[in-house]
Amino acid sequence: MTERRSTGRKQVARALWYVAPGIAELRPQAVEAPVAGEAQVETLYSGISRGTERLVLAGNVGASEWQRMRAPLQEGNFPFPVKYGYCAVGRVTAGPESLRGKTVFCLHPHQDWFNVPVGRLTVVPDAIPPRRATLAANMETALNAMWDSGAGPGDRIAVVGGGIVGLLVAHLAARLPGADVTLVDVDANRAELARHVGARFALPADAPDNADVVFHTSASAAGLNTAIALAGEEGTVVEMSWYGEQATAVHLGGPFHSRRLKLLSSQVGQVAASRRVRWTYARRLEAALKLLEDTRLDALVAAAIPFVEAATRVPEVLAPGAAGIAPVITYK
Repeated sequence: MTERRSTGRKQVARALWYVAPGIAELRPQAVEAPVAGEAQVETLYSGISRGTERLVLAGNVGASEWQRMRAPLQEGNFPFPVKYGYCAVGRVTAGPESLRGKTVFCLHPHQDWFNVPVGRLTVVPDAIPPRRATLAANMETALNAMWDSGAGPGDRIAVVGGGIVGLLVAHLAARLPGADVTLVDVDANRAELARHVGARFALPADAPDNADVVFHTSASAAGLNTAIALAGEEGTVVEMSWYGEQATAVHLGGPFHSRRLKLLSSQVGQVAASRRVRWTYARRLEAALKLLEDTRLDALVAAAIPFVEAATRVPEVLAPGAAGIAPVITYK
């Protein structure tokens, strides 16, 4: 259980803050007793979004995006200091009787316990372990991209970039009847994870071309240019990466125009246009959680960082060139 210090009527939690380029620290956070309409949540796990949080920790969120890229319950302002994150899973310890003892998902920064309006909580189905539920926000991103792409049964699909989001896209694409799905990455160690989610694996030089749909998730110019090269005639390239202020050299020469390729962006801040009239954010999140009812996805959350070590170890995980997929933070 989390140890709580009391200072009069308030209790003190701890939260992870990004305070300067490459530097994080655990800071005390005063927490009142929850008021009507709020619940108190003791965090069990939180997920690290490697692509987004790497840019935040590096201070590479462009000024034009400071408001649009705020996390729902972020504190502080870009560039620093900021309390950031959006993949928390915990247990309700106080609040409405209907929620007490429930495991919930919340778009909340890395913090050991917190109060939150009950409308921001989504109950995690009993079939999903709390650790796996940290993938919910990434699964939302993957689901939204699938909707944006128009991919369908029988399509030849490539996913360039074998991080968590790319693996979840490959997982969903491989569920399409008759789809031929290949995960493409420069790290041959991703081959086993690709197989685990039902996709084939290829290094960029060996990847099959003439794809109907290509998803790009590597946040690199080389990856995006590989994605463009793999698309077939009038194929669609779905750009899912966020580059912050980083300039990206995109090769639009060669066959890009003659093949009439479509290059589109997919971002989770809006429900995909094809679903927006009927789908709310809450419905999409509930669907994403339902899609996590697959034990194979446990391989994507195998590593863990103790919260007490987060200030030193999270910057190591988010450092440029750091190997592996992002671990979760555990609060036990």
